[in-house]
Amino acid sequence: MPDHPENAGSGSLLKKSWFAFRSLLTIPHRLLYRRSSVRPVIDKDIERWMEILQPHSFSQDNITTHLNYLLLKHPEYRNLFYYRLGRESILVHLLGIILKPVDTLFISTDDIGEGLFIQHGFCTIIVAEKIGKNCWINQQVTIGHYVDRGSPVIGDNVRIAAGAKVIGGITIGNNVIVGANAVVVKNVPANCTVVGVPAYIVRRDGVKTNEPLS
Repeated sequence: MPDHPENAGSGSLLKKSWFAFRSLLTIPHRLLYRRSSVRPVIDKDIERWMEILQPHSFSQDNITTHLNYLLLKHPEYRNLFYYRLGRESILVHLLGIILKPVDTLFISTDDIGEGLFIQHGFCTIIVAEKIGKNCWINQQVTIGHYVDRGSPVIGDNVRIAAGAKVIGGITIGNNVIVGANAVVVKNVPANCTVVGVPAYIVRRDGVKTNEPLS
């Protein structure tokens, strides 16, 4: 039998109460955020995540509310938040005890532009020389170095789909899409889509093609 309206209302009230109670856990996070020198970058991250997850609800006036929501609902966002605050900080480690990040998501990159979005993020390794603005990385992605050949430099607005591998001292141009499970070990020009093992170009500047990487 369907739930009575009063039961549905009770369930909704319980959820709201539980969310409000858990929001207490984010108080130290929000305090550290307010004092952080990288707060403008964190604000851009929050804006980007909310535009993707809840495109009609973002407001600059509610930035702290959005931060609270992301910290409670999206563990992979916590990884990025802790990275922004400083991975070696004792305070950040303590925050990670209060609200755990995804333990199989590793971010070890000195320079990551604002607006990085990590979808799901489990079993993902991000070890790049540099990552530009507004990139999107999915689960089970490996971005890493190869022996003595360095780590990738990734441009702006790059999307790396689930299971892809981007390895070595290569450059991924702006506005590139790396398809699911692709293996990229050579430079990728800007405005291209690459797929396959090894990866090759299937779209350049919006036009279908079939070109090897060089």
